[in-house]
Amino acid sequence: MTSLRIGLVDLDTSHPVSFIPVLREMGHEVAAVYDGGVINPEGFAEKFAKDHGIPKVCATVEDMVGLVDVALIHSCDWDLHIERARPFVEAGKAVFIDKPLAGNVRDLKQIVKWVQEGARITGGSSLHCCVEVREYNALGIPKEEWVYALAGCAVDEFNYGIHAYSMLHGIMGPGVRHARYLGTGGGQRQMELTWDDGRRGIVSVGKTAGYLPFYANVVTQKRVDYIKVDNGKLYRALLETILPYLAGEAPAPIAIEQLVEVELSAIAAKLSYEQEGAAVALNEIPDDYAGYDGAAFAVSYKELKYPKAK
Repeated sequence: MTSLRIGLVDLDTSHPVSFIPVLREMGHEVAAVYDGGVINPEGFAEKFAKDHGIPKVCATVEDMVGLVDVALIHSCDWDLHIERARPFVEAGKAVFIDKPLAGNVRDLKQIVKWVQEGARITGGSSLHCCVEVREYNALGIPKEEWVYALAGCAVDEFNYGIHAYSMLHGIMGPGVRHARYLGTGGGQRQMELTWDDGRRGIVSVGKTAGYLPFYANVVTQKRVDYIKVDNGKLYRALLETILPYLAGEAPAPIAIEQLVEVELSAIAAKLSYEQEGAAVALNEIPDDYAGYDGAAFAVSYKELKYPKAK
């Protein structure tokens, strides 16, 4: 595979620093960083670059465009993802958008439109292509043997909860028709997703007293499987899956129209909750529905990362 020059955009989460050693082991160069200061204090990017041997700190996203082949966007405020991606897309550079891709229909449609126009964009949760999901899919269990699946995790309903939606989608495949809020138990919301072929799965997300692993229970006519994810393998599995596509050397690991079903499922589930459990079709979510507020989440995330900044 071609060695790529990688740019890290927004250093908000733990993902950028976790990706660096994997990228280098794979033979790629981390060429530049940019941080918009939404989460981190002034000077953070410069220290980050020095600590991790990255040659260039960019003052703007536009300054990074000519220095990299691929941009990895890690903005904690997902409402900034379109703004951050646009300069790279317009310059013909490949883009990875970290989870969640977006929190509203308009932004998801923009990402799909860009790809349909020729841009190379992928992203989302690593749970979609984790080792355990790929191993389960390799069993080749026919869809007609399906009974149900449950996937879940803790922490919150969207920024982290999107991992549970992604894991379920990775196991069951694309074709989600609608989402429905079932109820709340133990502080978590349970959401049912229904596929075009009639199969159903449940996602359980939200804050719990302690950290929960990413997990799924899958039931078919002939077997029951409990899948627990090894977090230590997540980033390599993700990067090995997406980088050949972003380099232009392989097809997209999943079509963008199918990939955005994950976020659309979560947004539809939120709308169903607000409508007291009414089923919400993914293709009927209003474009102007607010969805999940990225800026509000970023405020809460900053308070957790830097408690003294409250």
